[in-house]
Amino acid sequence: MSTNVHATTDAAANPVRFILTGSERNDITQIEGLLEGLTAGHLLADKGYDGQCAMDAIAAEGAKPVVLRRTITISRRSFDAAIYKDRNLTERFFSKIKYFRRIATQYDKFARNCAGFLNLVATFKCCL
Repeated sequence: MSTNVHATTDAAANPVRFILTGSERNDITQIEGLLEGLTAGHLLADKGYDGQCAMDAIAAEGAKPVVLRRTITISRRSFDAAIYKDRNLTERFFSKIKYFRRIATQYDKFARNCAGFLNLVATFKCCL
């Protein structure tokens, strides 16, 4: 079994918060934990967070959701493609932490070890 890393980053791609889950867990189940106490004008997320419960959680935090729609989504909502282009900063964060072999290969068998190493990597990332 492997783990998934769900992360929140700021506008400069610095990590703010992350949550580890089993790989079988759906992304959308972690939205409330990621957003708790954060303030933002816009919240950018990928298709994994396209759902009404995620939209409600984002609105409850006072942010405007900028989430790419899944192809099976029936409801139409506005989508700002210019703002969504900035989501690549979060993808760059994930790319940078995967330079560490321990994260890229999911070497750690225990979530606490993985979380500890992610904290260490996030500290390095913020200092560079």
